[in-house]
Amino acid sequence: PDIAMHTATICSPTNIALIKYWGKRDAILNLPINSSVSLTLHTDDLKTITTVSASGAFECDQLWLNGKEEDVASNARLQNVFREVRARAGDLVDGSGKVLVEASEWLAMGVRVVSENNFPTAAGLASSAAGYAALTFALSKLLCVPKELEGELSAIARQGSGSACRSLAGGFVAWDMGSTADGSDSRARQVAPADHWEALEVLILVVSDTKKKVSSTSGMGTSVATSPLLAHRAATVVPARMKAMEAAYLAKDFAAVAKLAMQDSNQFHATCLDTYPPIFYMN
Repeated sequence: PDIAMHTATICSPTNIALIKYWGKRDAILNLPINSSVSLTLHTDDLKTITTVSASGAFECDQLWLNGKEEDVASNARLQNVFREVRARAGDLVDGSGKVLVEASEWLAMGVRVVSENNFPTAAGLASSAAGYAALTFALSKLLCVPKELEGELSAIARQGSGSACRSLAGGFVAWDMGSTADGSDSRARQVAPADHWEALEVLILVVSDTKKKVSSTSGMGTSVATSPLLAHRAATVVPARMKAMEAAYLAKDFAAVAKLAMQDSNQFHATCLDTYPPIFYMN
């Protein structure tokens, strides 16, 4: 087997939702019951740095997160991302046009991933969004995914962590929920680039850096099953609120953006209280 090692390193930002995603209509594909929109933060502040390496000498896929090895084999979300990116692998070609690694050869190589967050993990700062965005993009570069297929990376990252699709773009980014069963139209859409509103700054105060008692995945499942308020929110409130938020952001109307963000945050926590048993995320 090829014992050469090929490596790529990616830095990915986290994002903070102003209209929140809460609830899945398909847990396997991570398809949401409502659209959402977020601000992508600058990588000078909150980021995930991920290095991926492939070699025929690696017998299996392995991943280390913040210095601790994770179980890749039993993690369906990781497996989804590995599988989907590998299915789109291309040839590695040098400057002269010589093929160094054929697309099919990547399948015989194990992949090792080393990922580090410079902010608390699973503490409400979208660490999984940054992590899966970094993993998806790094793998796509390592495995030479053709440019014409790069538009599909958003849907792949979404299968790892729903909000990860929004971290693949900068600025103000919407995640359109889509309607197809296969999730092909459930992907991120940049509403405005990072330089659209340069005067806007985000202040983050970490009240607690401890891991959430109830994971987002678990909490969403319980809310979908038990909260009538969540169903009303997704069907009636969010569509109009998304339009209003996008318009306010494009107009640089801070008062309107702030009001809509607080209304949505308050309703999210109300939905958590309406869940049974209730969930508490507010510190």
